[in-house]
Amino acid sequence: MVKKDRGSLALSTLAVHGTAPVRETDAPIVSPLHQSVNYVQEVGTADGMRYPRYGNGPNAEIVQKRLAAIEGAEGALVLSSGMGATACALLALLRPGDHLLASSWLYGGTRTLLTEEFATLGIEVSLVDPMESRGWRKRMRKQTRAIFLESPVNPSCRVVDLRPISYLTHDSGLALVVDSTFASPVNLRPIELGADVVIHSATKYLNGHHDVLSGVVCGTASYIEEVRQKMMIWGQAPDPFACWMLDRGLKTLDVRVQRQNANAMAIARWCEARKDVRRVHYPGLTDHPDHEVARTMLDGFGGMLGIEISAGAKGTEKFLRKLKLWRHAPSLGGVDSLVSEPRYSSHVHLTPDERARLGVPDGFLRLSVGIEAAEDLIADLEQALK
Repeated sequence: MVKKDRGSLALSTLAVHGTAPVRETDAPIVSPLHQSVNYVQEVGTADGMRYPRYGNGPNAEIVQKRLAAIEGAEGALVLSSGMGATACALLALLRPGDHLLASSWLYGGTRTLLTEEFATLGIEVSLVDPMESRGWRKRMRKQTRAIFLESPVNPSCRVVDLRPISYLTHDSGLALVVDSTFASPVNLRPIELGADVVIHSATKYLNGHHDVLSGVVCGTASYIEEVRQKMMIWGQAPDPFACWMLDRGLKTLDVRVQRQNANAMAIARWCEARKDVRRVHYPGLTDHPDHEVARTMLDGFGGMLGIEISAGAKGTEKFLRKLKLWRHAPSLGGVDSLVSEPRYSSHVHLTPDERARLGVPDGFLRLSVGIEAAEDLIADLEQALK
């Protein structure tokens, strides 16, 4: 692992300017959109050939440099979706016959990728309860190549401590791959805690406006080149406009997430005091099982929380239909507040018992808190609960 020095610039400054602000006379303040698939190539050489499917279009290169600086990584690669980023990131590490250790607390699409699709490629995957004492070490094999996990976890909002796992991976020569989508770089930068690879669904907080589908992989320069080769072959490169939109969204990343952190904390505390809310899942609350880990590992508790209303699974539909500001939609991390029911979205393929074991019982609602006024969001929850 090589950790990139972020220098004296704060994350909020890097998100706006990158590492090298352009100061030339007549240079555009906003990066121009290069909506072209083809670029004139030098005759007699392959050097310098530019083609968007290779991830080296002008807009891709601009946003990739900025993302690497924000995460403190040597390199970054933007792909066409979060799932594309996860697949290519892991395929760059694993070969047929290899073994992957993965957290059992995963987004539903990722779980399907690992447990079903990877089997067809000859890659074995073992799911581990991330809170089980010595669980990772117990399930390691000679063929184990990497450990993969989410922290914080979608949608349960559990927080897995990366520090002891990174000690294990470094001692054992394994790669530690972390999906940090829920946190965003504002709240967590896994490379600083020993991770080797960081993945984001950039559709979420990095873009932040519910209008771009994209994914990001960050790591060493040599590893990112391996991911690039997978992206090229599997056709996971993003369109130039998606890169331009992601670059635009990044500029407000810090102020958006700081506001979402504050709003989510206010809403979690309000829900905690309500008798008609049976349980609140938010790591910023002192009774959350991972509060101490979150307090020492994260720079902010995040804009995501889960609630279970006292009316139970049958009462959730009535509650959802009465909401006015909160909209029922499956994404997260944007400026608009959204609510979703995982049993009908990310975890629809699991049985009720399987979901319950993952901390997502029927009636669990995932709240993605936006940047609206917290008092208005709370008032909407209150009228829907009544």
